[in-house]
Amino acid sequence: MYICSLWNIYTKNSTIMRKLIKIGDKEFKFKKDALNYYKNILNSYDFGEILSDEHYNDIIDLLNYDTSYTDNIPELQEKQSKIENTESDNYIIKDIRIGKVQFNTKCFELMYRNGETDIISYRLRITQPKENVLNIFRKTARNIVYEDILNVKQDYFDKFSKKGFVPCQETGVQSKWTELVVDHRQPNTFSVIVDRFVELFKIDLESVEYKIDENNLYIFKYDELTENFRNYHKEKALLRIVRKECNSSRAHQGRIKKQKKDLKIK
Repeated sequence: MYICSLWNIYTKNSTIMRKLIKIGDKEFKFKKDALNYYKNILNSYDFGEILSDEHYNDIIDLLNYDTSYTDNIPELQEKQSKIENTESDNYIIKDIRIGKVQFNTKCFELMYRNGETDIISYRLRITQPKENVLNIFRKTARNIVYEDILNVKQDYFDKFSKKGFVPCQETGVQSKWTELVVDHRQPNTFSVIVDRFVELFKIDLESVEYKIDENNLYIFKYDELTENFRNYHKEKALLRIVRKECNSSRAHQGRIKKQKKDLKIK
């Protein structure tokens, strides 16, 4: 009973001592509460609409929230320096509107007095992810080949679509676009391709530099690295169009030999 009492006191005190997330004059007990607050603001507007004064101030508060997570990403540092540049009228934020990024997703778009704009991610600023360098490299590599992979899926639909349906290459089930994904056939899964590329090209993950594109996605800062990875991925990737629920780790997929129905990036 004594031990249980001590534990109950400890857990209660831990709850009391939890550090609140303070953004401007607003306090949130959990990150999810802060995320929901800004998500609700975003969803209360249509594309292109200008934020109200109240919501404008909410975003300004978010921009002044702890941004130490940007230290290793030059493009984010550049955005933050604009925001914090109080000596120049050029980068005074005139308005904030609802912008559009990949997949018709809403975002907050800063509109500076000089006519320039920047999009920001409220999720990144609140969650401040601490990822290892390999994970960041993998995510960036996937962004680099996104269009290539999308084109493979589009070509497959162009060739085999009947009233908007094509056969899943694993099950044969007629499926629509949203039910299918492009899968890297084993053993050359996407992670394996990235790992081999890093090893083959002797990539120093700690020194890789990134920037953010117009869709708010990480890409490599230098074109040479981008093209090297795109070409390597094009050479190694054997792709299948499969239903989302398919298990892509079946034993028969472990064969390295190219199969007739494998799809390649053109």
